[in-house]
Amino acid sequence: MFYLCATFSKMTDRAKIDTQSWVIMIFLSMVWGSSFILIKKVLIAFEPVQVAALRIGISAFAFLPFVWINRKQIDWSRWKMFLAIGMVGNGIPAFLFPFAETHISSAMAGLLNSLSPIWTLIIGIVLFGLRFKITKIAGILIGFIGAALLILFGNSGGLGGDLSYGLFVILATFFYGLSANLVQTYTYDVKPIITASVTFMLIGIPAFFVLWQTDVSSVIVSNPDVWYSLGAATVLALLGTVLSTVLFYKLILQTNAVFGSTVTYLMPFFAILWGIADGEHIGIIHFAGLILILAGVYFTKSK
Repeated sequence: MFYLCATFSKMTDRAKIDTQSWVIMIFLSMVWGSSFILIKKVLIAFEPVQVAALRIGISAFAFLPFVWINRKQIDWSRWKMFLAIGMVGNGIPAFLFPFAETHISSAMAGLLNSLSPIWTLIIGIVLFGLRFKITKIAGILIGFIGAALLILFGNSGGLGGDLSYGLFVILATFFYGLSANLVQTYTYDVKPIITASVTFMLIGIPAFFVLWQTDVSSVIVSNPDVWYSLGAATVLALLGTVLSTVLFYKLILQTNAVFGSTVTYLMPFFAILWGIADGEHIGIIHFAGLILILAGVYFTKSK
């Protein structure tokens, strides 16, 4: 453990946050900020468990060619770590978000998702010996204050609901924080495409089994909105999961876990834009919260 902690700290010190890293982070913010509205559209025809299984299953199928192409470079002796990363980083959260969005809005889910960097930092410090500076902590706290402002006053903008279901999102952000640290610590010597493709192949197998158990075929036959929802699920999987997962692993490895997780600070901005497009009323208080979140991103990246 001591060696792993030392390695993590050294990698964090060497992290280079350049223009490419910021471009990837903004792109991921746009794509993942749109994922919450897509989940909402998939829920029109499918149950939460089916939404998650579809997302994982389609993603796993899309990743299979990459597993074959890179088969000679895959160290299968590390399959347990790949499985752990897949479960905490994609598998479990994929089920938690649809359940949450049965009672809270997509925009609210996007706002609560901003807690991911806080968990990433806490887990990094407690379990992985992450070195930190006061400016980074200040940035995370400022971003959290912005997210909290949006959550506390969100009901006045039509973003609320049964906030007890927001606990599902908060739990998902904990797993995101754990996954970010695991990726940086244990797969720093693995190509991002290999990490992504192998993890999804491993979690895709049980996902297909779960989907089959839900009798999804009857939904496809009987629900008139099924193709609309299935299209949203495909976009969610291919763009919001397959492409974005590879880029996220790349971002973590060329910067660090905490910077990589700050992508979630920008995501609420795009989640709220989709909320407006979907008929939700957004007030000044929400934009004030966004300004604080963006300020948090700025201080988080400061040296």
